Amino acid sequence: MGDVLSQKEIDNLLQALNSGELDVDDISKEPEKQIRDYDFARPSKFSKEHLRTLEIIFENYGRLLSTSLPIYLRKNIQVDVMNSEAVTYMEFSNALSNPVLLGIVDMPPLKGNIILEMASNLGYAIVDRMLGGLGEPLDKTRDFSEIELIIIERIMNVCVDLLKEPWENVSDFEPRLERIETNSQFAQIISPSEMIAIVTINMKIGEVEGLINVCLPFVTLEPVIDKLNTKFWYSNQGDSDEEDYTDAVQGIISKAPVPIKACLGKARISVKDFTFLQPGDIIRLDRKIGDELDIYVGNIRKFTALPGAAGKNYAVRVTSIIREEQ
Repeated sequence: MGDVLSQKEIDNLLQALNSGELDVDDISKEPEKQIRDYDFARPSKFSKEHLRTLEIIFENYGRLLSTSLPIYLRKNIQVDVMNSEAVTYMEFSNALSNPVLLGIVDMPPLKGNIILEMASNLGYAIVDRMLGGLGEPLDKTRDFSEIELIIIERIMNVCVDLLKEPWENVSDFEPRLERIETNSQFAQIISPSEMIAIVTINMKIGEVEGLINVCLPFVTLEPVIDKLNTKFWYSNQGDSDEEDYTDAVQGIISKAPVPIKACLGKARISVKDFTFLQPGDIIRLDRKIGDELDIYVGNIRKFTALPGAAGKNYAVRVTSIIREEQ
């Protein structure tokens, strides 16, 4: 009700008009409202917040690529996210050249697919590196052979598997590579007029540099589009990362085998006595029968214990814990 004038304000306004203190023309010169054109052919379905969150997700994905792919390619890998934008699928497909490497990826439980488009020179470099070469691209572009596609598919599967972790804060996906297409006409996963988000990643394999474009259709991301905001993403990341990391470390430590030994005592004998030892001979130790034994975890003395038996097995009963300060 802030725009409704009180009776006193109305009286003051009429008095100002009658006295000439207020000009009617000045009141009519209000600033015009700015009208923004809306393109129905390219509806704005991805906001800047959505695109920024996608960049953050794929920055994490890029770090995973740069640490995982060198295991297979034995080459230094540098990955940087360049930018993200919203376009129609027609604009994306028209910009593709042939031959092209398109990985069609299924993202259950989401319906539909996403596309990983890899530059051809990166594909040739991967094949050359996997076959023992220096990782150099071809001088002249040609179609990929069946054997080359099988080699690239192996690396593409690694890239697809790494998609799961960056998306954990949004939802639990199970990405799976369905197929690789080298002709863009066979990769019509959605209607040409549908909106998509494209995240452009620059990858450098040794001295070979190329782009990877990730095509994310709105119809595929629609069920989780509300979660694509930085506030939601960071809040989930802080809780889940800390909890998952703690649980993972505790799980690994709890399963680690630890050698434990009980030392009955020590003795020193000459080499001559050692060579003449026979079954039944007695070696006097430096401990008495009632003395506590030292228990070692690895090579560290951690407990003292008394000897005994558990069923038919020898055993010890821990009597004290030796702290580091002791």
